[in-house]
Amino acid sequence: MELKGKVAVITGGSGGIGRAMAQEFLAEGARGIMLADIDAAAVAATAGELGCAGMACDVTDEAQVQALVAAAESQFGQIDLFCSNAGKGHAGVLTDIENADWQNQWDIHVMAHIYAARAVLPGMIERGEGYLLNTASAAGLLAALGSGAYSVTKAAAVKLSEFLAMTHGDEGIRVSVLCPQGVNTAMGPKSLGDGQTDGILEPEALAAVVVETIREERFHVLPHPEVEEYVRRKGDNIDRWLHGMRRLRSRSMSGE
Repeated sequence: MELKGKVAVITGGSGGIGRAMAQEFLAEGARGIMLADIDAAAVAATAGELGCAGMACDVTDEAQVQALVAAAESQFGQIDLFCSNAGKGHAGVLTDIENADWQNQWDIHVMAHIYAARAVLPGMIERGEGYLLNTASAAGLLAALGSGAYSVTKAAAVKLSEFLAMTHGDEGIRVSVLCPQGVNTAMGPKSLGDGQTDGILEPEALAAVVVETIREERFHVLPHPEVEEYVRRKGDNIDRWLHGMRRLRSRSMSGE
């Protein structure tokens, strides 16, 4: 899909990846951008700076996601691309994560994508075209050691995206899932560590890869191309991959 003349909604849009995608989409000639973020002041400021629309939205509340879609459709007529991009990191593995934190990670990284798809798919299917871009993480394809709830829910986001592509691809709906390693954002790491072994990208570089992937309508958006080989190795021999991850975890815990 070419972005020229298209309308996109971007959640988590007040900064970082969301802001960078909005800038890149506008540079590609997008007709309209609706930014959304839980921080009303931040999204209003970003929208003002970029010259696009913006509104507050808690993506874990389905009614607010529906209101976001309705507002974008009211202003622009239709939504061609929905970027379900909001996310939140969380450290801990199992016993050190409260049930409420597991639920919150699930709501942000999985249910938010479901709410978005429910809201935009009817119109897209009626027109016979549309695009869903769900932000997951390389952790969803592999793992982020020390971040159990994050890794598990990002993996679920990848699988959900696969099912959306399988279910609605013949209806003209294209789906991509964004799976970066480290990105220089407020949520991202400030130095390299487990799961960020191939460098920390600037959001602008990531956004350029997003545009290229959408143009080619590929499923995986991999700003760190090395991830593709890691996923292949994991699939070739899962037991060897798990053994390697245990070794990596052991070295990390011992401070080597």
